Amino acid sequence: MNPEKEKEYLENYKNSKASGYKFYPDIIYKDLLISFSIFLLLVLLAAFFGVKAEPPADPSDSSYVPRPEWYFLFLFQLLEFIPGQLEWVGTFLIPTLAVLALFFMPFFDRNPSRHWKKRKAAVIVMSAIVLGMLALTIMAVVTTPPQEEAALATTLSEQILLGQDVYSIQCVECHGAEGEGGEIKGVEGLEGVILKPIHSQDEMYTRSDDTLFTIIDYGQPDLGMPPFGKGYGGELSRGDIQALVNFMRYTWDDRSELPEEVAQAGAIPALGPDEVASYEVHIAPIIKRYCASCHRPGKKNNNYLMRDYNETMTSGDHVPNIITGNLESNLILMLGRQEIEAGGPMPPTKALKPELIDIFKRWVLGGAPHTAAEAAARSPSPQATPEATSAVTPTP
Repeated sequence: MNPEKEKEYLENYKNSKASGYKFYPDIIYKDLLISFSIFLLLVLLAAFFGVKAEPPADPSDSSYVPRPEWYFLFLFQLLEFIPGQLEWVGTFLIPTLAVLALFFMPFFDRNPSRHWKKRKAAVIVMSAIVLGMLALTIMAVVTTPPQEEAALATTLSEQILLGQDVYSIQCVECHGAEGEGGEIKGVEGLEGVILKPIHSQDEMYTRSDDTLFTIIDYGQPDLGMPPFGKGYGGELSRGDIQALVNFMRYTWDDRSELPEEVAQAGAIPALGPDEVASYEVHIAPIIKRYCASCHRPGKKNNNYLMRDYNETMTSGDHVPNIITGNLESNLILMLGRQEIEAGGPMPPTKALKPELIDIFKRWVLGGAPHTAAEAAARSPSPQATPEATSAVTPTP
């Protein structure tokens, strides 16, 4: 800088300082005002928009697509253009050089001008950097595959209900619908094994939640129980296992109180005197609770699957298993504990309660309607609002 320019600059600086604002309290006041406004904005965003909830981190979940926060996406995307053995260039060297460049900026940028038109080189360089970061961020967003939707239970009640569904699919065929244990039938490698009840005080009082979690996750191989956690080759995520533990604790441990909404959600609506049962309201909850564990692919079930209405009506090696209006149907006979060509007693270890078998019979006699609307149309009189019956609520 030549002496004349330096003198002019110092004079302007002196005049600006004489007529300007003081750092305290003027600038401090403005900073506080802006800081509080930003804080209030963040509070409002958190209160009215929030952040999309995700399941707990699970290192064994290979379906999860990891991504950093949006403000680091450009750096994450940069790694796609750097060979694996040189990852340290993108993860360490480039960020470090960028921070050092900002730190030393005042030392090598000696241009006294502040107007952007007189700082073309700096503007061009910074614009290129910002546009590059923006382009990399957009590429990262566009190329990120969609995250698989996972069942996410945030409240205790939701966790218990999710755990009930997990138990119905994964555990009923060995431990029974209510944890009663008994002789295992139809499970390859465990046929004839006698299991003790897991709903008893001996089990619930002496096993902590962590112990139950570990048993489900790792299994008990010496006792014939396979691992269920994904980290050990099973099907359940850590969130599923935690939900299952909560279901067991609040359903079978008399020291824990089962939330009322869970008891109501787990119950099956009772049938009125002339009401026709429907699959979606009455039959599906019974099947999910007592039958789905065995009647799914990969199980010994004569290919009779019961995951939905169509499979219940049409699948199996001895179709039809349900003939509308006929109580001699295969399903009704097997529920009645008869041994027929289509299969043996269902469920194999313990008979359904009489009131549940009655629902199946009335459903078949009523034409096995799928929806509640179809059932209502076949009822001889208007149906009353169904009331939940505690008879099918899981009990020890």
